[in-house]
Amino acid sequence: MLKFKAHAKNVALPHTIFSLPFALASAFMAADGHPDFRTVILILLAITSARWAAIAIDNLADLKYDKLQPRLSYRAMVRGEISKSEALIFILLCMIVLVVTVAQLPPICLKLLPVAAIPFIIYPFTKRFTSWCHLFLGVAIAMAPAGAWVAVTEKISLPPVILCVAVALWIGAFDAVYGAQDEKFDKSQKLHSLATRYGQAGALFIAKILHVISIVCFVTVGVLLKLGNLYFVGVFIAALALIYQHSIVRAGDYREVTQTYFMRNGIVSVAIFIFTWLSYD
Repeated sequence: MLKFKAHAKNVALPHTIFSLPFALASAFMAADGHPDFRTVILILLAITSARWAAIAIDNLADLKYDKLQPRLSYRAMVRGEISKSEALIFILLCMIVLVVTVAQLPPICLKLLPVAAIPFIIYPFTKRFTSWCHLFLGVAIAMAPAGAWVAVTEKISLPPVILCVAVALWIGAFDAVYGAQDEKFDKSQKLHSLATRYGQAGALFIAKILHVISIVCFVTVGVLLKLGNLYFVGVFIAALALIYQHSIVRAGDYREVTQTYFMRNGIVSVAIFIFTWLSYD
């Protein structure tokens, strides 16, 4: 039980809220509001196992840096609650569950699995060489709605591509905002981010632009799929949440950037999923 709690902490279980709602929204869109129950369960299991593996890989890859970062002293691996070998076993088990689960979906899903897995495997290392590492995280999370769409329709089309761009920009921009508070630390460790390259003010400005584009993409998805008005209400709520998030952050003043601030970003994914669902009723 203690190890379960430690692993749950290590993979930040509540943060699943950033990917699962969009996967569900995508499944509903792809199935015109009526996805097969078995398919939905398999999608949720595949995405959850993939996300757990991805976070564990990230924490393992960054362990030497996290131990030096006071803000991350709460993490299970930093506290020694999980060893490196235990983390590797956990990652392996998650990957096995992922492959076995995806194998139960249409054959195209298993064929495309490597494409979906590459972003979350390489993301932890991108901060070593590119300031745009945040977008790699965005792409990794965007694989959730992409995979859900393919699992339902067995094909790729324009709407899910735009949806994935929207999700990638949304989470990538948010990651840039949240990560900008580590500008000094990242520079001291020769790590890259938008903040280390453009400063906090520059990173926040770029994030605002990316979030605007993201909302435009969400609207475009609704137009292409001819979704009901309620869907656009969800997008509007998401936009308000992003505006609020940006309004309470200032370069040089990150007192409001807490875990509450972090989790509040989930309003975007939850709002769009709920109102996508309601738009079909």
